Amino acid sequence: MNLFRFKKKHGAKTPFNGKNQIFARAVSKKFDFALFFVVAALMCFGVVMVYSASSYVSESTYGDAFYFTYKQIFGVVLAICAVFGFYFIDYHKILSCKYVVLIASFVLLIMVFVPGIGVENYGARRWIKFPFFTLQSSEIAKFGFVIFASAYMAKYHEHMYKFRYLLPVLAAGGGMCLLIMLEPNMSVTVCLAAVMLIVLFIGGAKIRHFMYILAPMACAVPLLIIAEPYRLSRLTAFLDPWKNPLEEGYQLIQSLYALGSGGWFGVGLFNSRQKYLFLPFAESDFIFSVIGEELGLAGAICVLGVYIFIIVRIVAIAQKAPDREGSYLAGGIAAVIAVQTLINVAVVTGSIPPTGVPLPFVSAGSSSLIAFCAAIGMVLNIKRQSVSLR
Repeated sequence: MNLFRFKKKHGAKTPFNGKNQIFARAVSKKFDFALFFVVAALMCFGVVMVYSASSYVSESTYGDAFYFTYKQIFGVVLAICAVFGFYFIDYHKILSCKYVVLIASFVLLIMVFVPGIGVENYGARRWIKFPFFTLQSSEIAKFGFVIFASAYMAKYHEHMYKFRYLLPVLAAGGGMCLLIMLEPNMSVTVCLAAVMLIVLFIGGAKIRHFMYILAPMACAVPLLIIAEPYRLSRLTAFLDPWKNPLEEGYQLIQSLYALGSGGWFGVGLFNSRQKYLFLPFAESDFIFSVIGEELGLAGAICVLGVYIFIIVRIVAIAQKAPDREGSYLAGGIAAVIAVQTLINVAVVTGSIPPTGVPLPFVSAGSSSLIAFCAAIGMVLNIKRQSVSLR
């Protein structure tokens, strides 16, 4: 099924033909202020929440309550620069470098395993060390995959109903998933696998093709869980966190305590109790728990509403894109934001087994901020070139 259908005439890239072209000549050059300001506001909100969630641990560990906050502000500044940097780059030029982007993504993923370059933290090698910063390569690779898949599917859109034409996309996504899984980083692996399936669905893959893909994936999941003891322990903690409340089940229990104590309207901004070393990674992977505790269910729903607005806005841009390349690219970016947000919220609410994945635009971490904002810049460039109906 292809969600974004185009009627092309004589090889034209515009999705309109016939009499509609009379009204569709004007190309909108307007900047999408609504999308930009909502994303910017969400990042500013993230800075506030990072300070609230990390102030105590920053003070006790680094002697500065603003340690993580300063880093987040710096990340936001770089992220906004990334938005405008990619806004002024024609997305066709980026897509034309699809193989370069794909190779660069694989190189970044491989570099985490190189001694002296890759940084090990909490038993995982997920970061690359540079002179003044560290980079989480998987955050870049997710969008590298979307760029490659979008360009490839647009080129072979007439053949995407044939399974053999899906193989390059599956190979690219599967290869990245394998490298990310070896870090190990199961959360991003699941996120990328879900994005790959959504992108293929958007590109026109048949339902039976997903059966071919999902069958071996379903068989591999139990083997992957058994292969690493920590995965089995996390699954056990998900099924019954109270069985081992001081070890595997601890983080989920503290997250649920935070959400439960928030009630309808929360305990008040900066008044979280779980941030006092009770909830691990409160400023990053579990920041939504602090949001729920301080702002309550009402505040959490409002935050989710902002994400829904961003995703719907990007999907609307994808549907009005001037060509398949732009449509697939915007659709893939929307998929990454939607899947990662869903996984993060599902983890902190105990809906799926515990796994670490940042909340887009909010969680502490410059790599995630810059990657997502670069993607927003590409979406804004697609909107800039989109056809405006009058």
